[in-house]
Amino acid sequence: MRGIISPHDTRVPRVSPPAARPVRVAVTGLGAVTGFGWGVDALAAGLASGRSAIGPFDLFDAARYATQIAAQVPAPPASLRRLPGWAAWSRADRFGVAAAREAIASAGLPFDAATGRGTGVFFGGSTGGLLESERLYEAHRDGTLARAPRGPIRRHPVQRPAEAVARALGADGPVETVCSACASGTLAIAAALDAVRQGEVRLALAGGADSLARVTYGGFNALRAVDARPCRPFRGDRAGMSLGEGAAVLVLERRDAAETRGATILAEILAGGASADAHHMTAPDPRGLGAVRAIARALEEGGRSPSDIDLVNTHGTGTPLNDRAEYAALRSVLQERAPVVPLAVSKGSVGHLLGGAGAVEAVATVLALRSQRLQPVPGGGEHDPEMPVRLPAREEGARISAALSINLGFGGVNGVLLLAPAGETPVR
Repeated sequence: MRGIISPHDTRVPRVSPPAARPVRVAVTGLGAVTGFGWGVDALAAGLASGRSAIGPFDLFDAARYATQIAAQVPAPPASLRRLPGWAAWSRADRFGVAAAREAIASAGLPFDAATGRGTGVFFGGSTGGLLESERLYEAHRDGTLARAPRGPIRRHPVQRPAEAVARALGADGPVETVCSACASGTLAIAAALDAVRQGEVRLALAGGADSLARVTYGGFNALRAVDARPCRPFRGDRAGMSLGEGAAVLVLERRDAAETRGATILAEILAGGASADAHHMTAPDPRGLGAVRAIARALEEGGRSPSDIDLVNTHGTGTPLNDRAEYAALRSVLQERAPVVPLAVSKGSVGHLLGGAGAVEAVATVLALRSQRLQPVPGGGEHDPEMPVRLPAREEGARISAALSINLGFGGVNGVLLLAPAGETPVR
C-alpha cells in the first residue's frame, strides 16, 4: 500500500500513472455468516430487503446491561454441524470455517483446493474464543467446574479462527491475523492483496470472524457507545452502535490465473490504504484527517480520482462522533459530490462485527458492484442536517464504476479498500 503523503496535508493528491501496471487481483469467491443467516445468499437478500438483523438475542443474558439487542447469528444448518472438528471449534472458528468453505465453493474450487497451492489465510479478528473463555470462567466462579478442560483455553487466542480455517482447508501458505480494532478485516484483505501481487501466495482466503461476547458487549455499554434501538448511522437521531457477529471471506487470486482456469470474476480489488489518526484512544480525529490519508493512498495506488467513486460503504457505526468525523473525511475527498454519492451502511443491517466488520462490508460492496444496484439503508428517518448524505431508501439500479469500503477503528486505525466491477480497467 504505497502513496505516502504529508500527515498534515488534507488534500487528495493528483494521481500520476504508475511506472508499471500492477498485477490485477480478482475476487473469485465469497462466503458470509451474519445475523441474516449462514451464506452469502442470506446476506444479499437481507441487504436488498432493507431489513435489519439487529434485535433481541439469547446467546447470553443481557438483562444487566443498558441495551439488550444485537445481530446474533441463527443456529447453523445440520450439514455444518457434521463437519470434522466442529465440536472442537469456538463459535468464531465455526463462522470463519463456514464462510471460507462457501467462498472456496463459490470460486469453483474443490474443498481441498487450498492444499498444495500456496494458499494463505489473512483474517481480521478481535475476540477469538473469548465467549468460550467466559463460559469457562463462569463455571469456575460458580463452583461447577471440577477440572478445567483445556479445549476452551486453547481456543481463546485471537488468531484461532484463521488457524482453524487453515487446518480445515489444508492451506499451506502464511496464516496472518490482523488485530487492529474495527479496521482489522479491511487491513487483512489489504495484506492479502499485497501477498497475491507479490507472488507470496497463489490463492488468498481473506476476511475476518468474531463472535459476540460479554466482555465486548459490556465494554461498549460501559462506554455508552451503544443504542437501545437498532443503530441509525448518519441519521439525525442516532445514539450509538449495535453489535453483531459472524464472518466473511473473499477468495483473491491473480486475474490472469483466474481467467486461465475459467473462474468467474466477481470484482477486482484495486488497492488498499491505511493510516493512523495519532489522536486519541477511542475518539476519532474530528476533522477526519487520518481517514482522508487512507483514502488518498488507496486512490493513488489504484489509479483513480475522487470523481471516479460512485459508492462508499462507510464505517457508519451510528455514534455521533464517528459519523461526524467520517463525514468530514468524505467531504474532504468528494467535495461537492459528498451529498450525492450514495452510501452503503452495512452496520445498520448486520451490526458491528468488530474484527470481522471490514470483511462483511467488503463482501457487501462486491455484491453491489456485481449487481450494479444500491442497497437500501435500514432505519428510516432524516439524515443529520449537518451531514447531507445520500442514504438510499430502497434498492435501485446504479452505475458503479468504483467503490470505497472504509473502516475506522479505536486507536485511530484506518483502513480503506478500492474496488471495481469485474469488467473495469483498473488504472486510468
